[in-house]
Amino acid sequence: MNKKNITEFLKFGIVGASNTIISLAIYYLFIWVDPGYYMAGNVVGWIVSVANSFVWNSKFVFSAHFSGIKSVLIALLRSYISYGGVFVVTFGLLFLQVDILHWPVEIAPIINLIITVPVNFILNKMWTFRK
Repeated sequence: MNKKNITEFLKFGIVGASNTIISLAIYYLFIWVDPGYYMAGNVVGWIVSVANSFVWNSKFVFSAHFSGIKSVLIALLRSYISYGGVFVVTFGLLFLQVDILHWPVEIAPIINLIITVPVNFILNKMWTFRK
């Protein structure tokens, strides 16, 4: 990895931390209301955090320059597709961890970050915000 990639990854991590805070706050709010809402909280948290990610990654991490609304919408769609693929994996892991392995609902999404952060960085760098 060169210096630029390391810097981007560190910035991506900062944005990711804000996404994690947003997503987990929403998730924990849902399970505070009713622990049975953990999947709904996961979905809503994901939707909001991907929008946050797109804004900050396009400005702060990858310095994307869009040539109009169409290019913004294409990049936004790519962002949701990238995060969506990873979300499907996370959704499956969360189901496995909570419903089958009976891990605590508070811990499982944090463990999943070990997988999702590097994968999301690569997808965003190579596809969503490629130059």
